Formats: sequence, C-alpha cells, structure tokens
Amino acid sequence: MSKRNVKCPNQLKTESAKSRSPTPSFPKREKGGFKMSGALFILLVILFNGCHEKGYNNKSQGDQSDDYSYVTPPPTYQPDPNAPPSDIKLPPEIKAIPDEEEADEIFMIIEELPEINFNTEEYDRIYENDFVAVWDNPLSTFSIDVDNASYSNVRRFLTQYHELPPPDAVRIEELVNYFSYEYPQPKGEHPFALVTEVAQCPWNPEHQLLHLGIQGKSLDYEQLSPSNLVFLVDVSGSMDEPNKLPLVQKSLRLLIDALKPTDRVAMVVYAGAAGMVLPSTPASDKDTIFKALDNLQAGGSTAGGAGIQLAYQIAKENFIADGNNRVILATDGDFNIGTSSTGDLVRMIEEKRKQDIYLTICGFGMGNYKDGRMEQISNAGNGNYFYIDHIQEAEKVFVRELRANLFTIAKDVKIQLEFNPQQVQSYRLIGYENRLLSREDFDDDLKDAGELGAGHTVTALYEIIPTPPDQEVSTATALRYQQSIVTDQANANELLTFKLRYKPIGSKQSLLIEQPVRYSENTFAKSSQNFRLSATVAGFGMLLRQSQYSGTLTFKQLEAWLHGAKPTVNTDWQDFEQLLRTATLLNDPR
Repeated sequence: MSKRNVKCPNQLKTESAKSRSPTPSFPKREKGGFKMSGALFILLVILFNGCHEKGYNNKSQGDQSDDYSYVTPPPTYQPDPNAPPSDIKLPPEIKAIPDEEEADEIFMIIEELPEINFNTEEYDRIYENDFVAVWDNPLSTFSIDVDNASYSNVRRFLTQYHELPPPDAVRIEELVNYFSYEYPQPKGEHPFALVTEVAQCPWNPEHQLLHLGIQGKSLDYEQLSPSNLVFLVDVSGSMDEPNKLPLVQKSLRLLIDALKPTDRVAMVVYAGAAGMVLPSTPASDKDTIFKALDNLQAGGSTAGGAGIQLAYQIAKENFIADGNNRVILATDGDFNIGTSSTGDLVRMIEEKRKQDIYLTICGFGMGNYKDGRMEQISNAGNGNYFYIDHIQEAEKVFVRELRANLFTIAKDVKIQLEFNPQQVQSYRLIGYENRLLSREDFDDDLKDAGELGAGHTVTALYEIIPTPPDQEVSTATALRYQQSIVTDQANANELLTFKLRYKPIGSKQSLLIEQPVRYSENTFAKSSQNFRLSATVAGFGMLLRQSQYSGTLTFKQLEAWLHGAKPTVNTDWQDFEQLLRTATLLNDPR
C-alpha cells in the first residue's frame, strides 16, 4: 500500500537564515534534538570543515600554546563514481572561518538551497469508493469499524496547525463513528439493535441516502468481569515531546483511576530494547502503579516489535478466564529496529489475537506520526485505535467511554447488503475503504472482522442512485455463459436486505441477523436527527477529502444542517461545531 508523507506544518517549519552577520548564529539546543533547516545544516558542515583545515583540535581556538595541536588534513575527497548525482551544489571549499565578505556569499547560497523536511508523518493512500452497478455487484460486504483516531487527528490539523488536513488523513467512517447516536437499546436475543432509514441525499437531491445504525447492548458496570491490562509504552527518543510521553502518563493516570480494585495492571516499556517496569499489580495499589508510570523517561531507538512480544507474553501469563485481557499500546508509531515493517508487525499481531487478548492502540504526537501503520496493526489485533491530541480526548476514551472501548460484546462483526436491481441502479459506500470484504468473506467464520464494545454505536451511509422507472433489464454487457434474472421478491417495495453476522464472546461460530429495508420518499428536512447529523459529518469528511462526489457542497451548508438538526448539547457536538466553523474560515475566510 502506498504511503504519503505529510509536509511539515507551518508551526514546525524552521526559519532559513535571515541575518547576514559575519559570525553566523548557531541553532539553539531544544529538548529532543536540534531542529534546523537544511541550509543551516550545510553551513555547520562548512564551518566545521574550515576549523579542521586550519589545524585546530576540539580543545581551543586561542593562541598557539599547549591548548592546541596541529591535525593532519584528511585526504582529498574523491567522489564515488557509482553514487547518484546530487541536486545540491555546495559552495567552494573554505579553508578557514569565513570573514564578513565570505559569510555574506555563503548566506546568499544558503537562501537558494531547498529546506530539508524533517517531518515524516505517513498516511496510507485512500482510494474513494465509486458507484457500483447493482446488476453486476448486488452484494456489498464490509467489516464494522469503531475506531475514531481520524477525527481527533483532523482536529489537530484544524486547531493546532490552522490548516486543512491532508486528504489521506481523513477516514470518513471514523469521523461519523466518533459520535454516539441515539439508537434504541436491543431487546431480543442478540446484543444488537439494527436501525435503518432512507431519505433524500442532501448533496445530490436526485439520489437517496441510506443510513444504517447498530446499537450495542450496554452492560452493568458493577457486573463486569475483571480486567487484565498490560500498558505497553513507547519511551524511545521520538517520544520526548510534551504532547507524547508526558501526555501518555497523564492519560493513563485517568484510566487507572477509573479501574476497579479487582482489575490488574502491568507495564512494559520499549526503546532500544523492551523490558517490564511493573509486574501485574492490583489496580487498588495505585501508589505503586503511579510511581512506575511517573518514572518513565524517553530516550533511545524504537524496538516496537520486541515490546509487543513481551506485552502479550505478560498478558498471557496473567490471563483471566472470562475476563477482559488487553494490551494497551501508547506510541507515535515510529518503530525502527527489530520487527519494524508494517507487514511483519501485522502478521505477528494476527497470531497473537488467537490468544483472546485484545489490543488497543493510542497514538500520540506529531512530526513522525505513523497513522497507517497503527490502524493496520489495530485492525489485525481484534482492537481499536484512538489518537490522543489532548487530555480531554484521553478523558473521553478512558473515562466517559471506558466500557465501550475496553469491553467487547461481539467479535468479527460483518455487514452485507443485497440490493434490489428493480429499485437501485447503483450504490456507493461512503468511507470504509480499508474495511471492504469479498462476498465470500461474509459467511466465512475464519475471516477476521471488527469487534463491538459494550454500548458502542456503529453507523454507515450509502449513497444510492434509484433505478429509472423505464429500466427493467440489466444495462451490463450480455455474458456468453450466464444470464441475470430477478425473482418475484424484486417486485416488492424493498430497496435491499440488511444482513449482519457476528460471533458471541467465547464462540467460534457466527450468528446471522437480517431485515429488509423498504423504499422511502422522505426528504432530508423531514428525516430523523440521527440521519441529518450523520449526513452532516459525512459531508464534512467528503469536503476534507476533496471528494469528487461532494458536488456543490460547502462548509457553510454543513453549518446550517448542523444547526437545523439541533444535536443534544454535549462536548462532542460542541467541538464539532467549532471544527466546522474553523474549516469554513480556513477554506474561505471572506
């Protein structure tokens, strides 16, 4: 899968040399390393080389006494004939510290050099779902997704960098599922309530929009099984930033305070190597846990694979039958030694998930953030994935929505829709691009899919093009060996059949739920609050992704839709209202 590096945001860019003083200013030492432009880096190399050519050692540059010694100049540099040509032309060799005139010439050259980009954030390339003809593809199958890391990462770009996020940082399903919608609680034998609604598509009135909702059963917190948690904390040098390791420590403190006395916590760290800093300890012994957490310090390279291996080993050694066994990984995703490739890490996690140990990944920081890698790993590990951009997000993940995020009520939850060609000409699933499954995967109990937590809601949207009244046969090219026909049920007033398959906890055999969805002529203005809110968030994602299907949609229209829907007053919807306003101003400040 291709990757996209994100250019360094405005706040992270370093200034090129502006002053033309005879004595150039050296960059200040900041916590976590030097931050400098490529130009300054080249200047330092030139000056350093000049000092050695003149014959000074690293002791002194004073008068010729015992404080210095002559150093034999290195042999003349001979370029490697096999090396690729360089795009950067260095100035002539400097034999000593430059005087005023030479320094002025150097800075003229420096200002023309390109700035080196030290930002290495990566996002997997997303290819937006296109419309699919029902006659050719009557089935649409995908795995549920309860992750919401993309939303808080988008918020980081809008509120901290004051710029629109890169399109591949926007996963629309994670924006939509960041919010809890007011669905009814399940009443039957299954731990789900299924909600469906069809109305006019607001950004294309000639189309229809299908809203699918799943409400997971809420659990009594007092009756929950104990938890066996292993915190796996990245303490490598890249985590030595205020919004990384210090925020990890504050976030995990919130989680520890929310645990019950019967829960247990262990802690593993990894940098150049992995090690256990806290054996499995009762959550009631908060002083011991907090002390181990507060003593963490960042430094070294990143052996993420070794840390994951050790964390799963400790979780297995302290496994609680019928309990919540989970590894919670806190990192910026910058693994660089040992098992570090995304493919190798995914394969390793796929093996570990067979132990019924779940995985939660929490991303932190900026600059070298590896979003795509962490999402793939969490998908492979029967887990969920969050991005913690500030302490309020940590409170949402680890306190307000603790049960939904840590306690699973169903495994391998898959959705499959069968569309009626008499009613639907073509359809487009909005988002879920990296959650698509083949039609055969739906009935295959060996095929992994998403997990649903206690009280979680899952929402999906389809844009539908209705079948014209005069079109009764397939428009696809005729096949030589087979022919498509419709059944008598296709003449019913059904748009599609909604099917859901899941495995109860502790079972390897899936159960099936299905229900038909009927045609509706409802307008967007008369649709439910849930419908309008989910459509507004989806439209927000489409504009951020620069979707070819957004038509004439604008951020100002979305603001009007949000106000018309009148969402329940809470911090999440208030936050979204502010993001919409920010995006409106950034897109068109007039």
